Order: sequence, then C-alpha cells, then structure tokens
Amino acid sequence: MERWTKSSYSNGTGANCVEVRNARAESDVVGVRDTQHRPLGHLDFPSGEWAAFLTAAKAAEV
Repeated sequence: MERWTKSSYSNGTGANCVEVRNARAESDVVGVRDTQHRPLGHLDFPSGEWAAFLTAAKAAEV
C-alpha cells in the first residue's frame, strides 16, 4: 500500500488539499495528487526536481 501524506498547509474543511507520496528507493520519484480527486490519479516528479520546487517555494520564487 502506498503511503500518502497530506500537506500541512491543507485546511481543515477539505478544500485546497494536496498529498505527496515520498520517493521510493527503487524509482526515485515523488507522487503528488489532489486529495479531493484521488481517483483521477497523480503526477510523478523526479525527487531532485521536487526538492528544487520546494526550495523555490520556500524562498517565495514560485
């Protein structure tokens, strides 16, 4: 079973929620999905690209 983690920035009403699945050692991929639309699937990103995105977001560059 995959382990998904809801963003700490998601609000308690169920709106604006995103979940992330940490990279697996064998694939080095991070999955991202909309909590409200889980059946629609997810997007995969290379873990290095995801880390770069998070760094930029924390620096308010995106």
